[in-house]
Amino acid sequence: MPKLRVIDSITELGAGDEGCMAVSGSHGGLSSARYALAARPLLSVFNDAGVGKEQAGIAALDFLQARNLAACTVSHLSARIGEAQSTLDDGIVSHLNALAFAQGVRVNERCHQVIDTLQSLQRKTP
Repeated sequence: MPKLRVIDSITELGAGDEGCMAVSGSHGGLSSARYALAARPLLSVFNDAGVGKEQAGIAALDFLQARNLAACTVSHLSARIGEAQSTLDDGIVSHLNALAFAQGVRVNERCHQVIDTLQSLQRKTP
C-alpha cells in the first residue's frame, strides 16, 4: 500500500516518496508541480488557491497529466492554504486531471474520503 505523506509544502517530498499519496497545503501552480514531478507520487493533492489569473492555481494538473501523474486540488474555501492537515481533514476536491479521475477521484468529494478509498483499493490489489 502506498504511504500517505501529509506535508504542508510539496517541497518536502523526496526521491524516497515515489508512489506515495501526497496531500499538501501547497498551491497547485507550476512551481509545486515540478516538486511533485521529481518525487512521482501516485496522487498529488494541492490547494486551488482560488484558481487565479489564467488558472495559475491549478496549472499543476495539466502539467502532471502530461507526465503521467494524477493530481487534484481542494477548494481554497474548504481548506487552509499551506496547512496539509486542513487539506486532508476539511478539503473538498475542486479540480482534477484525467488520471485522478481514472483513479476514482471526483469533484466535491472530501479529500479524506479520496485517500481512504485509494488506500482500500491498494490493499485489495495483489
